[in-house]
Amino acid sequence: MTINDDMGRKSPMTRDAMPPTLGVNSFTAFGLKAEAEPLAPGLHVVATPIGNLADISLRALATLAAADAVVAEDTRVTKKLLAHYGIATPIVAYHEHNAAVMRPHLLARLANGAALALVSDAGTPLISDPGYKLVTAAVEENIPLISVPGASAVLAALVVAGLPTDRFFFEGFLPSKSAARRQRIAELASIPGTLVFFESPHRVAETLVDLDAVLGPREAALARELTKHFETVRRGSLTALATALAEEPTPKGEIVLLVAPPSQEIVAPTAEDLDQKIGKALETLSVKEAATVVSAATGQPRRKVYARAVELSARMR
Repeated sequence: MTINDDMGRKSPMTRDAMPPTLGVNSFTAFGLKAEAEPLAPGLHVVATPIGNLADISLRALATLAAADAVVAEDTRVTKKLLAHYGIATPIVAYHEHNAAVMRPHLLARLANGAALALVSDAGTPLISDPGYKLVTAAVEENIPLISVPGASAVLAALVVAGLPTDRFFFEGFLPSKSAARRQRIAELASIPGTLVFFESPHRVAETLVDLDAVLGPREAALARELTKHFETVRRGSLTALATALAEEPTPKGEIVLLVAPPSQEIVAPTAEDLDQKIGKALETLSVKEAATVVSAATGQPRRKVYARAVELSARMR
């Protein structure tokens, strides 16, 4: 790319602030206008900021400026980003509600040699968004795919959580209903890595309660509004976090939950403790679901827990 000053002369980039002016195949950064070089045909998968608009690479800006069109999940969000950097590339909406209709049109443009830039609402595309099917279809059609890496809420949260990073498992959003949520958490309980979840503000307190019930007092972190003005990261056991949020107003903003891997040393529960865990699980779950959840939380054989759950369930009737 070539950087020009306001007189059209080539110049190194500076921090002088100048209002961006929209232009074709160009962008404005650090107060200077940059001309983007032509793009190779194909689908360019471009990461965008997760909050702070400064968290975007020069390569990403050049790609967005030079593309024939930007394929966006939410055009309102993408328009703000493009306007901030003086980019006038047309935007095409592609989301879960129109994907089936739009996908053939986008593939046809790509097959004819277009260079399209795929973005999500924020962060790296395909992570909990509908871009996956478009990329899969492009692979099947032998259309070139180009990755333009950048911000990711998953990695941004992981590096500040203070939890093990050598292995991690990204689950995305858990089920909205408590019973199904606990069932899924139980299935994840034995994974030997840090668990990473996205969660909505109005459901995060309930999710922490379920995580604590199934996984026990593992260390965890709650990252909120990452890269934004009110960024916060709270660390502690699942029990402590669940208790704290139960007593506070509903938090606002985007949330990432992270949970430490299971302890390598699992202490077998006493019979009384096992009965207590099973009884608590049976308050909201079926015998089968309770057995799965308690087995995962305690490391006890599921057959043993199920048999005991049957007995306790009969007494509770």
